[in-house]
Amino acid sequence: MILRTRRLSAVDDVLAAVDGTQAYLGVTQSLTGQRWVLSEADDRLVHALSQRHGLPDIVARVLAARGVELENAEQFLNPTLRDMLPDPSRFLDMDKAADRVADAIAKGETIAIFGDYDVDGATSSALLKRFFGAVDATCVTYIPDRIKEGYGPNAAALSKLKADGSSVVLTVDCGTTAFDALQAGVDAGLDVIVVDHHQADGSLPPCYALINPNRPDEADEIITGFGQLAAVGVAFLLVVGVNRALRERGWFKDRQAPNPLDWLDLVALGTVCDVVPLTGVNRALVSQGLKVMAKRRNPGLRALADVAGVDEPPGTYHAGFVFGPRVNAGGRVGQADMGTALLSTEDPAQATTIARALDGFNQERKEIEAAVQEDAFNLLAGAGGDAPVVIAAGEGWHPGVIGIVASRIKDKLRRPAFVIAVNDGVGKGSGRSIPGVDLGAAVTAAVQAGILENGGGHKMAAGLTVRAERVDELREFLNTHLGPRILAAGAEAGLRIDASLAVSGATPDLVGVLEQAGPFGSGHREPRFAVPQARLVNAKVVGENHVSCLVSGRDGGRLKAIAFRAMDNPMGPALLSAAKADTPLNLAGHLRADRWMGRLQAQLLIEDAAPVL
Repeated sequence: MILRTRRLSAVDDVLAAVDGTQAYLGVTQSLTGQRWVLSEADDRLVHALSQRHGLPDIVARVLAARGVELENAEQFLNPTLRDMLPDPSRFLDMDKAADRVADAIAKGETIAIFGDYDVDGATSSALLKRFFGAVDATCVTYIPDRIKEGYGPNAAALSKLKADGSSVVLTVDCGTTAFDALQAGVDAGLDVIVVDHHQADGSLPPCYALINPNRPDEADEIITGFGQLAAVGVAFLLVVGVNRALRERGWFKDRQAPNPLDWLDLVALGTVCDVVPLTGVNRALVSQGLKVMAKRRNPGLRALADVAGVDEPPGTYHAGFVFGPRVNAGGRVGQADMGTALLSTEDPAQATTIARALDGFNQERKEIEAAVQEDAFNLLAGAGGDAPVVIAAGEGWHPGVIGIVASRIKDKLRRPAFVIAVNDGVGKGSGRSIPGVDLGAAVTAAVQAGILENGGGHKMAAGLTVRAERVDELREFLNTHLGPRILAAGAEAGLRIDASLAVSGATPDLVGVLEQAGPFGSGHREPRFAVPQARLVNAKVVGENHVSCLVSGRDGGRLKAIAFRAMDNPMGPALLSAAKADTPLNLAGHLRADRWMGRLQAQLLIEDAAPVL
């Protein structure tokens, strides 16, 4: 399926204008319809960073463009939890929650973990389950079915947990806005502790404790700076807090105390997949967590890597695009609890069985996603694709793939997008945003305005429930609420280029130094380089819609390259045509390590291309 580029309303005009900034290499509209803009960097700072830290100029320029100063460059390049992890006690309700959980462990009470079916929820649940197993606690897990129960706690599930013997329930990656369900839990006699990171709607739900750096009464600026944590990061802080409370009670006098750092692989996976900013403490959690992941101690992650054919030290790419989709597949089209089961099991055979099943579900998910995506783009081509906030709603769409399709639409049209699956008059929607546009706050405002049945999220992603007859009202509300901010974000946009790179300069050594500047992700994007006047050799379509080739530079160098999903847009055919005609192109993309057959090479992931002017 080829999604053709179209000009869409004033938003595209703003995106093309980029407030008069000079287009880099003269590219005002690339093959994917983007203007190339060179990121600004202070040349004096670039030189100082290069000299003091022994960095290539091109890497120093990447750091300078991201605001890294000379005095904090060492911490940025080598982030440690010793320097960046906050004391859990600084969060409201943390000590109250830690003491209650520690008491429950000491008294042999059953603790229930009520999770979510996405990767952040699965890693949070698995982290807590592993911790409770390590301290000899009695616990059960409950992951709601995406279609039958929807997101977050519900009264029936909480009542069942109470009836089955649980006295304490930890809701992870959910619960902040579940007022009615939590009230039912409290009425049933449960001590409910909410461990979450989603934005609140101005008031707090009824519960024993609410640990959420984004709760409205976390007024301390030092605390609110941790609002970027994923739920698994908050859960990790709770583990540290409970571990400390148990130590103070003498629980480990006759037991070996666990080391929470052993589970940082789960924290890294959940943090990357929830697309929260990889800055501050998240940078340290992911950096250290990837090191733990590389040791392959978690049977589930090890089985997942084997099934996916990952035989190299994992990075954020593997977490976000290889492991994450497979963990998610259980909640999307399989069994909701499969991700948690995989990541918490100690049985290698069971891990392999679950990983293989998830791999199969992931393939099924791709097929369902492709069908919904085609329907959504066809719908937008008829109407609704030219608004600041893009909303596609369809009857009978599978709710398990709407978040992925929303992300595809957002990437394609470069504006916030919602995809809503309507069944029996009720729409379940998932949205993805662009930098500078807070989608979670807008959804919360729509809930408060009475347009939505419920909803919530964070800056870059949100979910909602809406009656089918109110979708148009929602569209008008969001466009009015977010339109000016989207136009402003568009004026600041463009495809940001960090520097030009000669083909012969794309070496494995450079890739290694760039990796040290990671981890990369939301809030700290992967460096993007321009390769001017490149010629393509042996370009061909591989897989379903990717283009593979060799890049030949003016300096005589050769570089492996691949453009993923290029045949879904005008860039793919243009790459093939340029190779056939031996016509040079300006390329833009990311430099990655290629460890094929044990040989380390550099590889260019082509993200965009433009004719040479």
